[in-house]
Amino acid sequence: MGFESKVEEAVACFNGGCNCSQAVFTTYCEEFGLDKAMGLKIASGLGGGMGRLQETCGAVSGAYLLIGMKHGQYAHLDKEAKDKTYGLVREFAKRFKSRNKVTSCREILGFDLMDSSFPNAHDKVKGTCPKMVRDAAEIVEEMLFSDN
Repeated sequence: MGFESKVEEAVACFNGGCNCSQAVFTTYCEEFGLDKAMGLKIASGLGGGMGRLQETCGAVSGAYLLIGMKHGQYAHLDKEAKDKTYGLVREFAKRFKSRNKVTSCREILGFDLMDSSFPNAHDKVKGTCPKMVRDAAEIVEEMLFSDN
């Protein structure tokens, strides 16, 4: 499967009921040897800006997990891997911000997800978040899977 269809797979995953983090993370986690069922569990708490706290966008968090899967530190004193991972996270954030100005779920949506009185909250999420998933997936492909 080509990566262009992987971007569409991520968006379809979100539109099909997964949260934003799950959509990005599970679309690519098998590339690193993790099955999708476990990927869904790992990323489940990061949707809605981390449990609907609206901190870092879940699509961004899913991408950060993928960066760690590819380059992350696993040996206690592997400073080189840690530095590389942190640098790639910063680079991802820079690229995402160049498209969307922010990485904060609250700022992206412009309302409080926990405020049940907000009119059309579901429609706002369904209208805004697929672009965040798409952008995160495209940047993941550029950074982790392109030959550049």
